[in-house]
Amino acid sequence: MDLNNWKNKGKLVEVNKHKLFCIHQKKDKPTIAFLHGYPSTSYDYYKIIPFLENDFSIVVHDHLGFGFSDKPLNYSYSLIEQAEMAIELWRQLGLKEIHLVAHDYGTTIANEIIVRKQMGYEPVKIKSLTLSNGSMHIELAKLKVIQKLLKHPFYGKFVVKLMHKTTFIQQMKSIWYDKSRFDEQEMENLWTLLLHNNGKETLHKVSQYNNERVKYWHRWIPALYKLDMPTLILWAQNDPIAVKAIAEQLNKEIPNSTYVKIDNCGHYPMLEQAEIWANEIRKFVELSA
Repeated sequence: MDLNNWKNKGKLVEVNKHKLFCIHQKKDKPTIAFLHGYPSTSYDYYKIIPFLENDFSIVVHDHLGFGFSDKPLNYSYSLIEQAEMAIELWRQLGLKEIHLVAHDYGTTIANEIIVRKQMGYEPVKIKSLTLSNGSMHIELAKLKVIQKLLKHPFYGKFVVKLMHKTTFIQQMKSIWYDKSRFDEQEMENLWTLLLHNNGKETLHKVSQYNNERVKYWHRWIPALYKLDMPTLILWAQNDPIAVKAIAEQLNKEIPNSTYVKIDNCGHYPMLEQAEIWANEIRKFVELSA
């Protein structure tokens, strides 16, 4: 999809004095809210929306520091604050309850939202949770060299300066399983969104999130042991980063979770196997509604 068409579907919503890009396709149907990954945007979901939009309300947004959302220089970009921004956005949109779907970076934002729910703070009720290919168990993840460099608090900003479109596209292609399904135009669009609004200037701050997964491990992971909602672990099995061992561990520790495997698929199943991924979400949400 052309980026202008994507942008025209949404609007900027002011949340805590910053603007978030959001698409809200509102219907009198159950609402699915999506949290996207790193280093991409809500554009990740453009292929799956057509499979779901007739039967569900859809909400997607760009996290602060991503895509068309604001990218303030003086900001921490903590996953904890990203959770606060998401909750407040949903509240402003008038949402009462949602089925939450999270991928990659977004899975830990979802984890923080679950922590708050368990503490009694749930302004928007979470009806079900879907977790897809996120390195929540950071100790099991197989981070690429570029990820390790970018998360360094000092050297990360110098690594960012060396990044360019060709290397970005090469890195993204390396995490696809079926290279024939890799769409270079999609990646050029993601690169454009990464650069939008001086995005390179804040990328090293955004890239610290994997350090938070270590720092707050004991805040986030134990909350999964007492999850009391329908939970789908929807995992592409050939992800070289968020490897299937993470999904297996999540399935062990989340009570009554459902584990669905997507074979022959890499880190971005919503792009590489869009119809399969969307249909699994459909089935799960319909059972959980």
